[in-house]
Amino acid sequence: MTKVADEADDKKVAAVCGLYCEGCSWFIATSENPEKLKRMGSKFNWSEEESRCLGCRSGKRLPYCENCTMAACAAERGLDFCSECADYPCDELKTFQAALPHRIELWDNLARIGSVGYQQWLREIRAHYACPQCHAINSAYDLKCRKCGGEPSCGYVARHREKIEEFLRTR
Repeated sequence: MTKVADEADDKKVAAVCGLYCEGCSWFIATSENPEKLKRMGSKFNWSEEESRCLGCRSGKRLPYCENCTMAACAAERGLDFCSECADYPCDELKTFQAALPHRIELWDNLARIGSVGYQQWLREIRAHYACPQCHAINSAYDLKCRKCGGEPSCGYVARHREKIEEFLRTR
């Protein structure tokens, strides 16, 4: 099962935009599969170290995420999450959300964080990304559980399988 952050580190895996970091292929590979991490990184000409990610709010993020304008904007405005902003949802966040299938639920995530807080949301979202059979955390792109092979790999995939499969076919 994917190593889950300690309670004190929880916010590191709750991105300002509403993404759930523990359900990211990069985060999972960093924690569990150095060989997969190397293969993933090589597609971007990143070293294994550059490919490591410990969460959007951690000190170790992907090169792509180092320049996250949403995180910088939230920090500049003193906000924990984009949904706290008077300009929410801004055009940048709308474009970001629409670009990839693992971002489909950003609006729901941010609304839930606002209503129950990020710690309760994390408990719920961990269950949403957990295999119903073995409870391993899977990414939005794991159609089958990466540990036990069960289908669907998690609630997220069950809800959005068609869009995920369409994306994977065009990659």
